Formats: sequence, C-alpha cells, structure tokens
Amino acid sequence: MHVAWTVKYKPRSLAEIVGNQEAIKTLERWLKSWEDGIPQQRAAFLHGPAGVGKTLTIEALVNDLGMELVEKNASDYRTEEKIQRFAGSASQYSGFFGRRRVILLDEMDGVHGTADRGAIPTITRIVKDSRCPIVLIANDFWNKKFVSFRDKKKYLIIEFKKPRTSELLSHLRRIVAREGIVADEEALKFIATRNQGDVRSAVNDLQALAQGKMKLTYDDVSWLAYRDRKDVIFTVLRQVLYGKTCNAAKQAVNMADVDLDMLFEWVYENTPYHFNVPGELADAMEALAKADLYRGRIRRTRNWKLMRYMIDFMTAGVAMARDKSKPSGWIPFRFPQKIRSLSASRAERAKKKGIGQKIKRRMHISVVTAQNDVLPYVRIIFESSPQMAAGLTKWFRFSEEEVDYIAGGKRRAKAILKLSN
Repeated sequence: MHVAWTVKYKPRSLAEIVGNQEAIKTLERWLKSWEDGIPQQRAAFLHGPAGVGKTLTIEALVNDLGMELVEKNASDYRTEEKIQRFAGSASQYSGFFGRRRVILLDEMDGVHGTADRGAIPTITRIVKDSRCPIVLIANDFWNKKFVSFRDKKKYLIIEFKKPRTSELLSHLRRIVAREGIVADEEALKFIATRNQGDVRSAVNDLQALAQGKMKLTYDDVSWLAYRDRKDVIFTVLRQVLYGKTCNAAKQAVNMADVDLDMLFEWVYENTPYHFNVPGELADAMEALAKADLYRGRIRRTRNWKLMRYMIDFMTAGVAMARDKSKPSGWIPFRFPQKIRSLSASRAERAKKKGIGQKIKRRMHISVVTAQNDVLPYVRIIFESSPQMAAGLTKWFRFSEEEVDYIAGGKRRAKAILKLSN
C-alpha cells in the first residue's frame, strides 16, 4: 500500500521540523511560561505561507512537552454557537491526567462570509477568559478580518517563513536515505529550489519522482522545468476521477490552469490507477477514447463548438464510470509520460543546438551542418580518445554540461574535463 511521504515522514518532534527555528523557540518559551501561571498573552497567532510547518510545529511541540492537543479547523466551526461549543468549554479545563491542554484553531483563513457572523468576536471573548493556551493559525495575517487579533498585549504574533533551500535540501536527503534511494545532489537541489520553501510540495514532488526507484538522477527531475505546478492539477484530477456528479467533474476544467490537451494527458495517465473494477475502468477509458476522437476532429476542422463534447467525455464521462471502484490506500498521481518525453526531448534539442552554435563559430559552418555532420564525429572522439576530447573541449569552449552530453556519461566526462584543465 502506498503511503504519502508527507505522512510517513511527518515530524514527530521539534528536532525534525524544517526551518523557522527562531519562531519555534518563541512559541516554545510561551507555552512553557504557562507553568508559572496564566500569561498576559493567552493566545498565539501563527501566520505564514502554506506548507512551511505551522501546524506541524505546534503538534510536535505539544508532543515534546507532554501536553494534550485539542485541534479543529476553524473553517469547519464558522458560527458563534459552534465555536463556543467547541473552544469555550475546552478552554476552561485541563486535559486528561492533569496534562495542560492546548487548543488549536487551524485554517482561520476559512472563516469568512455572512455564515461566520459572530465567529471571530466569539474567539476573542474565549481568548480573554481562557485558562489554557490557544493557538490560531492562518496564512494571511494581514487580512482585515483579523484586525482584532493584532493586539500584541493579548496575542503572541509569530511569523513563519519559507525554509531556506539548504534546510529543505537536508530534509530531502534524510528521506531518500531512509527509503534506500541513491540520489544525485543536483536532483535534490533542483526539487528543493523549485518548490521555493514549500516543504509539503517538495516532499510530494520527491515521492512522485523517486518512489520505487533505487537511484534518482538529475535527468529524472530536470523535465519538471516544463510542467505546470502540480498542486492545482492534483486538485483538478481528484475532482474528475472522484466526482460525484457530472457538474462537479465538468467544473474541474475551470480550475485547471492548463490547456485542455494537457489536462487530457493528465487524466489519461492517471485513470487506470484509480479504477479497480475492470468494467468501470473500461467505461472510463472508452469515455477518454471518445474525448480523443473529438480532440482530433477539432484539430482538423477548427470547429471549436465540438470542444464541449471533448470536455464532457474527459471529465463527466470518466467520473460517472465509477460505481464500486474504491482503490485501497493512498494512490499517488503520476506525471504524464508524454509530457516527460516531450520535455526531455526539448531539453536535449536545446543542448544540442547550443553545442552546434559553438562548433559553427569555430568552423564557420551552419548550425544544422554542425549538428548533423560534425557532432557525430566529435562524439566518437569523446568516446575513444580522452586526450583529443580534452583538446576539442578547450578549442570549442564546451561547458561541463555539454561535455557530459557529448561523452555520454559522467565518468568519461569527468576524465575529459580533468585533462582539459
């Protein structure tokens, strides 16, 4: 059974949290201060981008300090009555066996609109009289609805920032080591840099690319530069593959920040893994086949009115094929092989063109001639004579990456570069 690595490697203690060490120390000091009595600041407001570990930090900290955590999503408790029922009474008592209780209201961003009238004033009243620590978490602290929480005398305001690339890189190294995967440093650095401090997103990327492999190379991940951000597309796929109604599945198209051809490839790649009843899978694939027929007809005739039929079959047609299919366990979404192949070939063409440009400048020939007639001979020399290859490297001024491409292997390229220095 597949297990999401974000769950499998979820931090259990503060030592495993990635980044934000100063913020964590501030929060820890505040929680420990309750041992000496009720402090002036009875609540802490943690804020910062999604995926940087705000919720994980409070969960790990409570675990380390032996406290009891009472956790709810504030977006599920929007009314005054529900907030009072949950947090009001809980804030007045200790936990089981005398342990201090910590109340966590997560996803405060979700408290909005007319349905939430009275929720935020109720929270402020509960905080005022609370006999145990209350932690509030949101992404956008500067939203005007949070004005009442900006009083620093009553609230400990702690900002969580995106971890540094080096911190995220260390976390990815630990994961591949535990999975027994040998990973190129360049590959892990690429994933860490691309996700810009979003730990959850980086771990999801790593699992999608490395799970089931013994080795992860830079070539395995470099194609990611050409694919769309996966967080939105994953949400769209869930709505298509597990939609309960035709409309819900069709509305997923409006959420996707990709063109319909790209979305079709994502749905086509993942459908076989999310249906485990053969007849239902056959119906889903038949719907995709019909969508592909309309896709081809649109290309040939430019009749865009046919687009609605393509959309219907690739979304509602797939979703409505499901009746009893219930895959056991967590199944990761897979990046379309077609996208991977096209991206890899695009990167290779760009590299080949760059080499052709350097040969052109030295030999005064066209780039096409350099690529088709000269490069094959250069490659033979690189494979057979490191000394001559080193001379050509210096003369053409090939980069390390270009030498690696021409030589066809890092070991041979390393020997050539050593001789050329």
